[in-house]
Amino acid sequence: MKGRILEAARHLFAEYGFSGVTTRMLAREVGIDISTLYYHWGEKQDLYDAVMADLSCEIRAKLREIERMVHGGSLAHRLEVAIDVMCDWLFAHPEAAKLMLSSYMGKSRSAPDAHVPIKEHIANIAVAMGLALDRTRVPARANARVLTVWNSAINFTAGEDFFLPMLGVDRDEYRSVVKDTLKFILIPAFAQSSAA
Repeated sequence: MKGRILEAARHLFAEYGFSGVTTRMLAREVGIDISTLYYHWGEKQDLYDAVMADLSCEIRAKLREIERMVHGGSLAHRLEVAIDVMCDWLFAHPEAAKLMLSSYMGKSRSAPDAHVPIKEHIANIAVAMGLALDRTRVPARANARVLTVWNSAINFTAGEDFFLPMLGVDRDEYRSVVKDTLKFILIPAFAQSSAA
């Protein structure tokens, strides 16, 4: 039951944001009484925090998988693989991209430290890309460069239903075009900046 509630919450929070979801909506989505929801999760904030912690663990695992795949490779190769793997994962889990966007761009009364896991992920990516030597001291430029990659992938995946008609292609072609475009722009930019 707890897992069913968590899964429903993940999709509802992704669709409507923290403030747009009520405990009644959550209970109705799962088909349970609101008292059952409170029994398993307590307050809505507790459930939201669990959704974000779960998402953070999934992202961390995916980033570790990418690092194992590309360890020791050139920056261009690391970026190419990272773009492919992360875009594929985000397209398979569109609620993940929407949750990330709403957690740091949406207006909500959720906990102010909800951004901490994302900051940690950005630091880990900066080190993996060779833009920083230490996860605790990542230069602002390195963070901004990683955020460029991160936000590009998240925006294209979260906004798939919005952007797809603009390109006039089907879903498979859209996903291919997004990955190719990200590689076309980002790989030369990063390769050039690392050579400088």
